[in-house]
Amino acid sequence: MPEEPSPPLDSTAVLIQRVREGDKNSLEQLIQRHLTPLRRYASGRLPRWARDLADTDDLVQDTLLRTFSKVDEFEVRGVGALQAYLRQAVMNRLRDELRRKGRVPPLVDVHELDVAGPGSPLEEAIGAEAAARYVAALARLEPEEREAIIGRVEMEYSYADLADVLGKPTADAARKAARRALLRLAEEMKR
Repeated sequence: MPEEPSPPLDSTAVLIQRVREGDKNSLEQLIQRHLTPLRRYASGRLPRWARDLADTDDLVQDTLLRTFSKVDEFEVRGVGALQAYLRQAVMNRLRDELRRKGRVPPLVDVHELDVAGPGSPLEEAIGAEAAARYVAALARLEPEEREAIIGRVEMEYSYADLADVLGKPTADAARKAARRALLRLAEEMKR
């Protein structure tokens, strides 16, 4: 029976193991790998009225530091597990920030208001409907397909980074996996 190939030296699972062993360089690699995509993911999810000294970038960085300080508790369950875990941690941190700020926005100067919205109520309703179809279709996909789409579309990973997250041998393999996943998503959204 052939042996399974050992994971690449910079795979997420290997880096997590090294961090657990006290390797600070591996911790830095993990943070750098996830910082920019998580910033893009979280961008705009915190309303302006809830921002003060703590902007979205700070919240993402704080979340990464808190999460990786408890890396011993994280269980690697498969491809994309850390990515999904970090996205959820960021969302939880954003929700905490919203609760901390309270539900009522502070008073603002009317001169600072942006009166022109992104579109008409009809355009916004159509956008909300499309977003709901996207989320429902995404939930019907296989986990690896879902991770490929989230990594490439929502978090804007390069194909090389996506290959690392998905455990693919090359950036081209990750590109093909993302393309197949997007085609499946399109089929699911038509249903």
